[in-house]
Amino acid sequence: MAVETRKTVKSVCSRHYSNKMTNFSTFLRTAMLYLILRTSFVHCDITDGNQEHLKREHSLMKPYHGVGSSSSSQWDFWGSTLVTSSYVRLTPDDRSKQGSIWNTVPVHLKDWEMHVQYKIHGSGKKNLNGDGIAIWYTKERLHPGPVFGNQDHFVGLAIFLDTFRNDLHGMDRTFPYISAMVSNGSVGYDHGKDGRSAELGGCAAEIRNKDHETYLAVRYSKGRLTVMVDVEDKNEWKECIDIGGVSLPTGYYFGASAATGDLSDNHDIISMKMYQLMVEHTAEEESQDWTKIEPSVNLLKSPKDNIDDPTGNFRGTAITGWKVFLLLLCSLLGIVVCAVVGAVVFQKRQERNKRFY
Repeated sequence: MAVETRKTVKSVCSRHYSNKMTNFSTFLRTAMLYLILRTSFVHCDITDGNQEHLKREHSLMKPYHGVGSSSSSQWDFWGSTLVTSSYVRLTPDDRSKQGSIWNTVPVHLKDWEMHVQYKIHGSGKKNLNGDGIAIWYTKERLHPGPVFGNQDHFVGLAIFLDTFRNDLHGMDRTFPYISAMVSNGSVGYDHGKDGRSAELGGCAAEIRNKDHETYLAVRYSKGRLTVMVDVEDKNEWKECIDIGGVSLPTGYYFGASAATGDLSDNHDIISMKMYQLMVEHTAEEESQDWTKIEPSVNLLKSPKDNIDDPTGNFRGTAITGWKVFLLLLCSLLGIVVCAVVGAVVFQKRQERNKRFY
């Protein structure tokens, strides 16, 4: 009778163990499905250009109607900028040129996304060209200066498409290089260090002398700044910058500028398309005066700390979608390993107990 009782207990334990393994397998499949969907969501998060959300008063498109200096114009330009029926050339492939184009209508959207189609090309060989394009969202517009054709100590956001290396000691970084900077006017752009001292994040991207279209997407939503690129003719966005804790006000202006020095390139803007993002905000956020917000970034460390970072790869506090995916995947693999080890140990104990039956 005692032997039968032990066999019954063993049978119950085996069924219980089998049920646990079945439940774990179901959990594992569900978790993997979630990770796949999560990753797909991250990479599809950038809008595909739904026309319902296109804000034409903030968009620059062929054949560039509404560009000029008249009172009804929605875009104004300066310097060497040349407007044609196919492109807006900020600078020609000539030395010491500066040009810019600016939206005359202030943006009063809390959440937005700007798609920029551009082309940088010239006769100079690689590393013998310059200087690049900057995309701006700033308090003031049409203020020429030394930062890619715009003023230094600006107030707002800048995305730099830098094609020329100034810091000869920063050989760890590949150019062209795309970076972001947020300023309240107190911080200047350090040309000698290629802007590293105030950089929030960035990535290398081959954006020059391409036979296909090149695109940039800048998204700002609920305090998060995301920059994506499409430069490989694959019709898909690739994450470049993802920073949380960013504060940007409403009422600023979009613009684009470019500059050449001793080296040069053609810097063309094909289009700038502005989209409104339909995002819900809390009652407290809605009641806030967004025009009074000061541009800032809440980081774990100051951007100035990045000047002593030999890699220059400071990214801020944000964890990107791929990092989340890999973190969760590693956690799941750890769980699987522990489960397998536990199953083996349990089986060994069961086999050892058989000798007493």
